[in-house]
Amino acid sequence: MVPDNFDVAIIGAGHNGLTSAAYLAGAGLAVVVLERNLVVGGAAVTEEFAPEFSNSVASYTVSLLNPKVIADLDLHRHGLEIIERPAANFWPVDSTRSLLVPYDPVARREAFAAFSPKDAARLEAYDDELNRAVVVLRDLITRTPPNAGGGILELIKAGGIGRRILNLSIGDQRLLLELFTASAADFLDRRFENETVKAAFAFDGIVGSYAAPSTPGTAYVLLHHCFGEVNGKSGYWGHAKGGMGAITQAMARSAESRGAIIRVGAPVERVLVEKGRAAGIVLKSGETIRARAVAANVGPKLLFRDLIAKTDIDAETRERFLAIKTGSGSFRMNVALAELPDFVCRPGKDVSLHHRSGIVIGPTMDYLERAYLDARAFGWSREPVVEMMISSTLDSSLAPPGRHVASLFVQHVAPHLPDGRSWSNAHEKEAFANLVVETVSRHAPNFKSAILARQILSPLDLEERFGLVDGDIFHGQLGLGQLFSARPVLGYGNYRMSLKGLYLCGSGAHPGGGVTGVPGMNAAREIVKDLKRWRSKRR
Repeated sequence: MVPDNFDVAIIGAGHNGLTSAAYLAGAGLAVVVLERNLVVGGAAVTEEFAPEFSNSVASYTVSLLNPKVIADLDLHRHGLEIIERPAANFWPVDSTRSLLVPYDPVARREAFAAFSPKDAARLEAYDDELNRAVVVLRDLITRTPPNAGGGILELIKAGGIGRRILNLSIGDQRLLLELFTASAADFLDRRFENETVKAAFAFDGIVGSYAAPSTPGTAYVLLHHCFGEVNGKSGYWGHAKGGMGAITQAMARSAESRGAIIRVGAPVERVLVEKGRAAGIVLKSGETIRARAVAANVGPKLLFRDLIAKTDIDAETRERFLAIKTGSGSFRMNVALAELPDFVCRPGKDVSLHHRSGIVIGPTMDYLERAYLDARAFGWSREPVVEMMISSTLDSSLAPPGRHVASLFVQHVAPHLPDGRSWSNAHEKEAFANLVVETVSRHAPNFKSAILARQILSPLDLEERFGLVDGDIFHGQLGLGQLFSARPVLGYGNYRMSLKGLYLCGSGAHPGGGVTGVPGMNAAREIVKDLKRWRSKRR
């Protein structure tokens, strides 16, 4: 018989919720995870979207999954296998030119030299700068941020972090300041001259950000995507065999092996609040599950908008959480293909190195800039930025022999369309999806005719299916006002929310989005501390 009283109840079985569950159960706590969908994974899930064709539905590639999480949860033993991309990215530029970026430093330098010998010569210095910044920030992402107004302990913690920064050279302090405040365009303009070279780096600054390369703060988003590694190789990207759902399935097995209970098809109605404290969960079925603590693996805006009664929290605090900036400008598609794209700039339908990399349509800085401006003015870009990953070239289990599946992650679309239009209108979704197909087909003319089936997810679909408010894949934008101690809201940066016993363990907490597992790991650490302290006081 399943108990109805737990140490911790977790809302949402996405990757961070499952990570928290595994750590908490491993600490000896009684844990239950409640998931509204019929399968665990949240946005990191694999499904068959057409007969015999499967793919990752929303999240689509691996690099940011933290190695400590992988090791602590023993994910490889629980079935996770990550296949490395043999090359990083491929940019079709025009009918004759393309940029294929390998991992080997010499070959990478040669690839950039075809566009600018000067820029190729600067690559080593650029890589060194980013690596120095990543070393500092990689340490900080696994630490709990000091909480504004949190008392003497938080001041001591802030002092320790401050000393770490002050011990850096003045040059590295300036570098960090620039990365946290500058636009990707300004940061790259100081280092490179060629527009395609700059676009190749600036792309990471707009991924999942409803912003242009010229938007202040996008240099940090660029850096955020440099934290990753695959199989111990820094800067590599990969594919989870079986799709992104393989990651969350392994996490679920890890959590259950430690004693956590996971319930699917169990949508949450609200957080149960008693005497000003989170005391459990009320399901939409009417069932009440009591717990000493509640951890929310949903976006903070959704948490305070939908799952906490207005009468259970003061109006000013609620308003601050509802004012969190959300919106990724993202649109997702999966397509089943009869054959591989045949690129004009790099002809051939047989599996080649460029097919097995991340394929990006976004050849210049001006192209990336216009994509955002278009979306602001018209609701979507008339020349969208497209990242395509043909995952079946790395994992043949996803498609029948000779066929393929591809993920298309598209920027930019407005979370809410102007002039009374809505993403709930099927015509709007289909029209933009057709434009995306035409965009890829300009570089690979056979792409349109090769499509056998497609799955389309607008920002509204991402919200309704995965709870991503405004389609925001990060649960809140990664702007300077929503980072570190200010994530999600200043005063609540240490995973503890305004109600006692309520915690945030998802991407809306520090250090932010991406399939990392770090917010879930960090939040679990703080919950264990508090419950041990609470138990000690009772004794």
